[in-house]
Amino acid sequence: MARAGLTAQRLTQAGAELADEVGFEQVTVSALARHFDVKVASLYSHVKSSQDLKTRIALLALEEMADLAADALAGRSGKDALTAFANVYRDYARGHPGRYAAAQLRLSPEAAAASAGVRHAQMTRAILRGYDLAEPDQTHAVRLLGSVFHGYVSLELSGGFSHSAPDSAVSWARIMDAMDALLRNWPGEPAPDHRKA
Repeated sequence: MARAGLTAQRLTQAGAELADEVGFEQVTVSALARHFDVKVASLYSHVKSSQDLKTRIALLALEEMADLAADALAGRSGKDALTAFANVYRDYARGHPGRYAAAQLRLSPEAAAASAGVRHAQMTRAILRGYDLAEPDQTHAVRLLGSVFHGYVSLELSGGFSHSAPDSAVSWARIMDAMDALLRNWPGEPAPDHRKA
C-alpha cells in the first residue's frame, strides 16, 4: 500500500481496527507499519510512538462510546436510562474488544481532561440525579456503577460465564434490576459510633 494518504487520524482508525483483531496490547507502530506495508520511520511523522498511538486509540474509543451513550440516553430516565447506558458499554466491549481495552488506558491528566471521559462522567451523573443522589453519595455510586459495568464485561469477555447457567444476558438483566433497586434505596450515612474512644 502506498504511503500517500497516511494521516494521524487514518493511523488511529487502523490501529483501533487492529486492536479489535489482535488485542490492544499487540498494537505498535511496527505492527501498523507492517499493516500498511511501509517503513516504521515513515509513520513517526504522524504518531510519536507506540504509546502515542495507544493514547489516540483510547481517545477514539472514549469518543465513540460517549456518542453511542448520548444517543442511547436521549429521552430516557431512571432504570430505562441506567440500562441503556450500561448496555452501550457491554455492547461496545463485545463488538470492539480491543477498543474497549484501549478505553481503560490510564491517560495523562492533560489527555484525560480533553477526552470524552468527561462526557461519560457527566452522563453518569445525569442518570444518578434521576435517583436523587447528592454528593458524596453520587460519587460513591459513580464508582460502583463503573466497577459493576467494567467488572462484569471483563469477566464476560474472558469467558468467565460461558460454562454455566443461566445465560450471562439473563444475569446482566437481573443485575440491572438490582442496581436500579439499590439506587432507589441508597443507604443513608451510618450513625457515628459513640462507643469508640
